Amino acid sequence: MTHHIGRRSMLRGGLVAAAALATGPALLAGCGSDADPTPSTPSGPPRRGGTLRAALVGVGAAETLSYFHGGTNLDFVRARAMHAALGNLDPTAPDGVRYEVLEGIDVSADLRSYTLRIRPGLTFSDGSPLTARDVLYSLITPNDDPRALGVYKTPGRNFDLAKAEVKDVRTLVLPTLAPIADGRLLLCQGNYLVLREGSRFEQNAPTSGPFRLTTFEPGQGTALVRNDEFALPGLDGAYLDGLELRNIPDSDARASALTNGQVDFAGDLAPITARTLDGDDRVVVTRSESPYVSGLFFRLDMTRKPFDDPRVRTAFKLAADRQAMLDTVLHGRGVIGNDLLSPGFPGYADGIEQRPFDPDGARALLAEAGARNLEVTLTTGPETPGMVEVATLYVENLKQIGVRATLRELPAGQLFADFPAYVKLPFAASFSVPVPPMPLYQVSYGGQNPSALGWNRPDVDALVTKARSTADPAEANRAAVAAQQAMWTDGNTIAPVFKPFVTATVPTLRGVREDLFEQFPGFSRASLR
Repeated sequence: MTHHIGRRSMLRGGLVAAAALATGPALLAGCGSDADPTPSTPSGPPRRGGTLRAALVGVGAAETLSYFHGGTNLDFVRARAMHAALGNLDPTAPDGVRYEVLEGIDVSADLRSYTLRIRPGLTFSDGSPLTARDVLYSLITPNDDPRALGVYKTPGRNFDLAKAEVKDVRTLVLPTLAPIADGRLLLCQGNYLVLREGSRFEQNAPTSGPFRLTTFEPGQGTALVRNDEFALPGLDGAYLDGLELRNIPDSDARASALTNGQVDFAGDLAPITARTLDGDDRVVVTRSESPYVSGLFFRLDMTRKPFDDPRVRTAFKLAADRQAMLDTVLHGRGVIGNDLLSPGFPGYADGIEQRPFDPDGARALLAEAGARNLEVTLTTGPETPGMVEVATLYVENLKQIGVRATLRELPAGQLFADFPAYVKLPFAASFSVPVPPMPLYQVSYGGQNPSALGWNRPDVDALVTKARSTADPAEANRAAVAAQQAMWTDGNTIAPVFKPFVTATVPTLRGVREDLFEQFPGFSRASLR
């Protein structure tokens, strides 16, 4: 049975959020265990049918269907439900990825050409075939959009898309701009999705994913039904009849909606919220493990004084009380950061010494740099739980070393909404998604990337290129470690802690983790029993 949601029902979803906000503080009255409960996993094969109701963080009335612009949890969960991915990272798979739209990727011996093989028989929701031309269109489109988030432009920084060749309906050849060995990891991160050639983000546009859109009301929610044209090996369409995505920005409110029976899935919960739910037999709390953790980090614009001075940047790194952030904000559930992203992935430089909390050393470096009476404003927002809280503690850390620091908190969904404006901030907070270190460098730093806030090190770019362009693992690792050492020493990133992705669900929900992207599940394998 398909389940359609009209305007009144969707608006009631907004009222659910308001009711949950009113009851949310009651969650804090209880005291939860620090341990995850033993999940009550439903037995037997997945059951078809039912509508999953999910509470997520959205941007509000400014929401659009363009995931190129949206930086919230709701934006990308909706996108993955509607649009199939080329593939997802999977360290257990032979190529390190689990292919989805792609049947496989062949790499030339000289690492200068990647041949993408599209699965046979794939179609869009209107029955039209999914072809190599659609895949190429999906990779090219964000490059022409000045508002698109930088991550979607990464393929264009690695492959010469203008010279791409559609060999036939199922074969696309992408020449590289320089030899790369990790192109499979780059293309199959779970965020490169397939649109039909020539389509835009209209509500009636055909989609390639497990669900198709029926209702979209910005700031309220989204209703989708199963796309009967969607099929992958071992997966004959989604199990669910429908999917409701509700915008509930407050973490406690999402949890209250779950415990009150108004939703079945509460995504991206704050650590304190999750702690109150531990041991509640009405729900199952799940925390991801390293390397699938998200960095809560800060960037300094190296083109602006005083952050052009490496002594000031090092002082700001030494000022971070990482253990206090882990204990206070994450309640000990997370990973201490070392000012580098991607801990836990192969190629991460875990041999670099851990940067200490050293306020005296920080004060001495500021004095040596002549950087007295500094005034700085750190801009952040509740784009993921913990961002504001970690930023608040960090501002207090900076005050302790004599910096007159203030916090500027934007509303949920606004920090990245105007990305060109974001990359002009002198001092900004952000969060990372789990991606191996060298592909992530290309996304966030390399080639004078605007999101790098002034990091411009051709020598380090060359090391990363070497790490990515050799098939010799030992040589690649040496270059990767050298690049990360330079970033640790001279970089403009303060990455003090990494948090797990925390979700809470009804005990009858299964299959979410099988989607391989815990922060942004597409629910293609989810079922309710």
